Amino acid sequence: MKEFALIFRNDFHPETGYSPDKLQEIMKQWQVWMSCMAAKGQLDNAGTRLGGDGSTVKPGSLVTNGPYAEIKEMITGIIVVKAGDIDGATEIAKGCPILNAGGSVEVRNIIPIGAN
Repeated sequence: MKEFALIFRNDFHPETGYSPDKLQEIMKQWQVWMSCMAAKGQLDNAGTRLGGDGSTVKPGSLVTNGPYAEIKEMITGIIVVKAGDIDGATEIAKGCPILNAGGSVEVRNIIPIGAN
């Protein structure tokens, strides 16, 4: 099995929020999806959720405020999954709950350190 990163993207609007009931529903969807992957041996790590604060370091030691540059969509989290190929990883990504909230999932292959 190869490793693939699923990179979650969604619009970043800190001023809007979900009701507690909606948040609970969303969290349940994520728990079911992640548990299903874990049961199939497809989940390589537990993943992480990224916050909205951050900075970006650019060449010449230029530091900009925020983890993104003038875009409305930002990376909100990542997980690493195991699949036979990119098509298999893409199939896993199709079940991601972020798709129900207008977000997207970028699927990327992971190149092990030292590999050609």
